[in-house]
Amino acid sequence: MRKLSIFGATGTIGDNTLDLVDRHRDMFDVQVLSAHENVDKLARLARKYMPTLVVISNPEFLPALKTQIADLPIQAEAGPEALIYAASQSVDLVVMGIVGFAGLAPTISAVRHADAVALANKECLVVSGAMVMHEAARHETLLLPVDSEHNAVFQILDGRDIQGLDKIVLTASGGPFRETPGDALRHVTPEMAVAHPNWEMGAKISVDSATLMNKGLELIEARVLFNLDPAALDVVVHPQSIVHALVYYCDGSVLAQMANPDMRGPLAHCLGYPDRFSGDIAPLDLAAVGSLTFEPADRDRFPCLVLAERAMIAGGIYPTILNAANEVAVAGFLAGTLNFTEIAGMVAHALDMQTELATPFDPTVLEDLDACDKKTRHFCSELIKRKI
Repeated sequence: MRKLSIFGATGTIGDNTLDLVDRHRDMFDVQVLSAHENVDKLARLARKYMPTLVVISNPEFLPALKTQIADLPIQAEAGPEALIYAASQSVDLVVMGIVGFAGLAPTISAVRHADAVALANKECLVVSGAMVMHEAARHETLLLPVDSEHNAVFQILDGRDIQGLDKIVLTASGGPFRETPGDALRHVTPEMAVAHPNWEMGAKISVDSATLMNKGLELIEARVLFNLDPAALDVVVHPQSIVHALVYYCDGSVLAQMANPDMRGPLAHCLGYPDRFSGDIAPLDLAAVGSLTFEPADRDRFPCLVLAERAMIAGGIYPTILNAANEVAVAGFLAGTLNFTEIAGMVAHALDMQTELATPFDPTVLEDLDACDKKTRHFCSELIKRKI
């Protein structure tokens, strides 16, 4: 049996991972579960899967968690240090589904101690790709991308050298506002933004998908994972979300990975790698789909993609500022203090202020990343306060 640690167990990644575990209980032994604040669901999962350790990242909920599982022989801990400790447990595979910068330290810990890490937290590679890849190489830890696009590229390359590779194209659904006129985007509500046409996702990533920031972050992630020049990466809008990525070769060949849009697909690939197992996922029926369409990304209506490309090309401190500013801006939008189009404006302002936000910066030093992240978040939070 493969020993698993699942971080973000009560979110979308956790739900889909545990759905696969339920279908193959003879294959997996859940050792660690973590959640942010959903203590009731975490307690139910603890009772069902009987891990050795559960962690709630918000310490305020630890007493309630301990009360609910008091009759079980399960260790319960809370807070950032507890997440790092949980990620250091010796397991076969860590599924890292914590959203945002908060997942960075646990991811580094997991990479240092686990045999393999299924990474669903793209922000870790955006902010600290050099560190994560260095630690993975140093500890001979296998990194398995969960994002459907990167998982698609991983499957296409299948361990082969990138010699002869011309470029990688990631597909984007275009989000819920693909056909919305630019002047109407400022009236988009959070409820509208989280209603993704193809994928079931959490609120933050749904908003990122709607702004196309998600695709921009994925470009940076792909650059890190596959060690590519920015010029070898591009995006195409594909509304059906059937083709997840395309790899172009210098001889004119193009290899694509296709599947129905279901997060259990890439997760099943990661959980079973290098073997495969059934996730009871509906097989792709191209005749029923009928047609596949593609169109260029509209960078005028969705400037977040341009901002992410700018940060990818600049490198250094820029991706850290990009990610922190976007997280604050999206939170402001979801709280009703920013409108949809102001997300890009805040991120652009933060990138323009990089000289003021710069700290002594080494992208391989966690403390430097943390300092830049905090400074950017404070800067953007103050902008929101002044707006209010």
